[in-house]
Amino acid sequence: MPSASCDTFLDDIEDIVSQEDSKPQDRHFSRKHVVPKVRRRNTQKYLQEENRPPSDSTIPGIQKIWIRTWGCSHNNSDGEYMAGQLAAYGYKITENASDADLWLLNSCTVKNPAEDHFRNSIKKAQEENKKIVLAGCVPQAQPRQEYLKGLSIIGVQQIDRVVEVVEETIKGHSVRLLGQKKDNGKRLGGARLDLPKIRKNPLIEIISINTGCLNACTYCKTKHARGNLASYPIDELVDRAKQSFQEGVCEIWLTSEDTGAYGRDIGSSLPALLWKLVEVIPEGAMLRLGMTNPPYILEHLEEMAKILHHPRVYAFLHIPVQSASDAVLMEMKREYCVADFKRVVDFLKDKVPGITIATDIICGFPGETDQDFQETVKLVEEYKFPSLFINQFYPRPGTPAAKMEQVPAQVKKQRTKELSRIFHSYSPYDHKIGQRQQVLVTEESFDSKFYVAHNRFYEQVLVPKNPIFMGKMVEVDIYESGKHFMKGQPVSDAKVYTPSISKPLARGEVSGLTEEFRNRLGNHLNSVSHTSAANQRVSASSRMVLRLQRLHRDFALKMSVGLAVMGNCFFWPRSTLNQ
Repeated sequence: MPSASCDTFLDDIEDIVSQEDSKPQDRHFSRKHVVPKVRRRNTQKYLQEENRPPSDSTIPGIQKIWIRTWGCSHNNSDGEYMAGQLAAYGYKITENASDADLWLLNSCTVKNPAEDHFRNSIKKAQEENKKIVLAGCVPQAQPRQEYLKGLSIIGVQQIDRVVEVVEETIKGHSVRLLGQKKDNGKRLGGARLDLPKIRKNPLIEIISINTGCLNACTYCKTKHARGNLASYPIDELVDRAKQSFQEGVCEIWLTSEDTGAYGRDIGSSLPALLWKLVEVIPEGAMLRLGMTNPPYILEHLEEMAKILHHPRVYAFLHIPVQSASDAVLMEMKREYCVADFKRVVDFLKDKVPGITIATDIICGFPGETDQDFQETVKLVEEYKFPSLFINQFYPRPGTPAAKMEQVPAQVKKQRTKELSRIFHSYSPYDHKIGQRQQVLVTEESFDSKFYVAHNRFYEQVLVPKNPIFMGKMVEVDIYESGKHFMKGQPVSDAKVYTPSISKPLARGEVSGLTEEFRNRLGNHLNSVSHTSAANQRVSASSRMVLRLQRLHRDFALKMSVGLAVMGNCFFWPRSTLNQ
């Protein structure tokens, strides 16, 4: 085998050239009669080529990402936070799935159809050779499912590290962060609330006040993902609300798996939180309270009635009953009886006239008899809920209810159809025609023909599409009603009221980019945000320097935090990022 070393040393590189070789000047003079031809160069195309990374580039922070979210408002809030962090880092959030380099699929585990859509989206992404990151309750609850094998997962309490997971996935690695956030051994509510986010609607802020719950419902898969109750401190929630109003938000939704249980793990309560929040709500802005189960609202009825009377709080409450049969509720382990539910509803309807009570019902739970179902029918006929979510029972894997004797599929479908027929047999808003109401306009209707507003009771009112109305309080006369809406005509001499808040962010604009966050992000944020302009000035060699700097930093990071946590950990000290 030849030796890798040389026996002699060269004094200079020119020593390689022999006496017989032609010198540079000889080669130049031999071409003195050659007339060079000037080749026109497409300057615009050249700049585009300079600006485009090499075809084999895996530099994170420049790719397009498509985010799809299923499920509840808590899940939607998580999706908004993940989009905001990725956009702040330099990734482009796109609404065109086929144009994206990576799909971030944020799942829901409540019902089988939602998981089926999630599974089909994974399959489609794989067929189109997209990079994939999975989030939400499905992979958190069952990360070892076969169809999730080899894919990156970001846990429901780890969304503040989505950039790390996306970076490593783009590099071809599979990363899974599924742990819980803890502080001195105590479970926290989740990622910090002051993270950047991109609100789906710039006028509406969704705030998760706690994660998990105190129940153990036999049909629920979400419990496997979100766990036991963990509440955010009141001051953090109030600060988040203040920040939202400073960014032009005019409506806040409080959400969680059970808002009524808020604070029981930290020595506080839902009324204590709400009284603090109403102090910072500007005039013209509104707060909507999310779902609460009957057991944990019973002890706060007096205070809740007072809060729901507040002019800046919608007189609206979502209280799932699930069934009007005590026998079925016992099998569900719902920890209340029908009389408890009626007590809550009757008390609030008496103390808060006109209040909207929304509820949920499951049709065909294991063991539900015809008599059980008829009791539920009677409840709906008695209260005529204006908002009713009817769900056919689906056995979720790993839940106690999945092991129970099932009601035949045809019976479940028939009961679901029957209850839907009863729900559509009454019109909840006909008596409101002719009323004058003040409504807050926040969005556009699905058919793009109207703007969507809500009155004091969070009832949907459609108004004409006048851009002046968006994000404003408007006085209207109700002239028409449907099953789920009313239509209002703005009063001609009425003043369009502008809430005393800042101008809303543009759609797709990142919120929460505080100076503190920019400092944590460091210089790389600026280099990414100005990539396009910089690439028009730098050469290919300059881009190589940037890549080498990136590789050097990644290597240093991996050495410091280990292979389990890869990429850029630019958010907070490791003490706050427990897995």
